[in-house]
Amino acid sequence: MFQAIRGGLAGSTVMEAKAPMMLAGNDQPGFKIDLHIKDLNNALDCAHSVGAPVPMTAQVQEVLQWMHHHQGGQKDHSAMAQYYESLADLKIGREQ
Repeated sequence: MFQAIRGGLAGSTVMEAKAPMMLAGNDQPGFKIDLHIKDLNNALDCAHSVGAPVPMTAQVQEVLQWMHHHQGGQKDHSAMAQYYESLADLKIGREQ
């Protein structure tokens, strides 16, 4: 999928950096989960203060909170791939 979307509108510098990390299972911190949680708290607070619904932001925040409590907040946020691997009981980009 990464190869299919990387050259289109879905492609980005961040995706070019993070997709290989996710595929390799590399969760060494570049942008830590705990920092992502802090930033999403700010985004949620701002949105709620003006009455703007942000359901997808809230959902990502829930995933990150789960990761913080079960895997630690010091991993890179690309470790979200590992969260979804556990839900689907599969490994992406690596041999099982």
